[in-house]
Amino acid sequence: MITTVAAAGDIFMTRRLPDVPYPGEAALAEFLRNFDVRFANLEITVHDREGSPGAVSGGTWAMAHPGILKDLRRIPFNVWNAANNHALDYSHDGLLATLRHLEDADMRYAGIGRNLADASAPVYIETPAARVAMIAAVSTCPDFWMAGQQRIDMRGRPGVNKLRYVTDYHVTPVQLAALKEMAGPLYINAAHDSSVREGFEAPDEGFYRFGTMRFIEDSVTETRTSPNAADLARITASVREAKRQADLVLVSIHAHETYKGDKEQPAEFLRTFAHACVDAGASAILGHGPHILRGIELYNGAPIFYSLGNFLFENDTTTHQPADFYGKYRLDPLTATSGMGMDARSHDDTIGLSRDPRVWESVVPCMTFENTRLVSLTLQPVEMGFELPRYRKGLPVLSRDMSVIERLAKLSSPFGTKISADGETGRAVLP
Repeated sequence: MITTVAAAGDIFMTRRLPDVPYPGEAALAEFLRNFDVRFANLEITVHDREGSPGAVSGGTWAMAHPGILKDLRRIPFNVWNAANNHALDYSHDGLLATLRHLEDADMRYAGIGRNLADASAPVYIETPAARVAMIAAVSTCPDFWMAGQQRIDMRGRPGVNKLRYVTDYHVTPVQLAALKEMAGPLYINAAHDSSVREGFEAPDEGFYRFGTMRFIEDSVTETRTSPNAADLARITASVREAKRQADLVLVSIHAHETYKGDKEQPAEFLRTFAHACVDAGASAILGHGPHILRGIELYNGAPIFYSLGNFLFENDTTTHQPADFYGKYRLDPLTATSGMGMDARSHDDTIGLSRDPRVWESVVPCMTFENTRLVSLTLQPVEMGFELPRYRKGLPVLSRDMSVIERLAKLSSPFGTKISADGETGRAVLP
């Protein structure tokens, strides 16, 4: 039996679609309808100021009117990740309002919920040939955004299915001695040490604490990251359960973290996480978050997309921002407007995401599975109007630009993945 899957990156949508299809929309929608499973990441909260702005956000306090959900039916995705670094931009009330609007619109989503069990649970898509499950998670957000587990005597906490991670800084004995010499007279660890003495925190084991950072004595100087063991166990348990109940299992992960500061390279813990999910039964890993493409790895027969980039991107046309946003750019929080804030952030559209052409081009991977085996992986370029004004750019159209395929091939080569141009698309060479 044959099952087809198309996967897109971030949809950060803040404007309603035109009343009639925009140029290229019909061809894009027709292309997507050819697939049984059509995935995208919904990187926006959906409500009309129904939540209170959080003290922190994912960068922009992301909110769109619920009417966009009606518009999105014209671009026919049928399963969504809603766990990302904007999910609680408007606190718990904003998240709960988003849940309500998604459910009212009958949209299948995963990654957020009214408690941790709900946020961690798979969502299922019934196709003519197969049952497909998707589990969604996010690594890039504050820890307090994580959903809480339900108890028999206490309700859970709304939030996201978070994959936390640990950062260890490996340093030489001389470097560690210097850190200890500084920490003492500066009382860097005084608050933590007091909490340990009073029983509020456990003593550290296996590393030296310097404020909030972990240092390990070693012969080399390097940074290493690893997934939080409890989160990894919870998510891989969800994968194994989904594999019991479905033919194919997709895992979606929203992650901005980098390797050695290179935005095009995934952090070490993400590779560990992705491999563990495939080992648990995942058929594909769908990564997104940094708003640009990252390479593709083929691991034990499963494709790992470390970032699918953007698909629909309207980050700079939000209509409302809280006072905290304007304060960051030294604007009057009472009289400044959203457009003024965006001008200040982008230095009048001379820096930032709007000036990076990589942000405005991407691919849609098109996967064909025969029973549970991947037998074809093609890559359809899309572009979002890099040269247009910010209030018009961001809408996706199919592209014939093979330069994005060439760039993706270079990014994928270190993973041992070969990608070639195949007419107007790219094609990965499967083992």
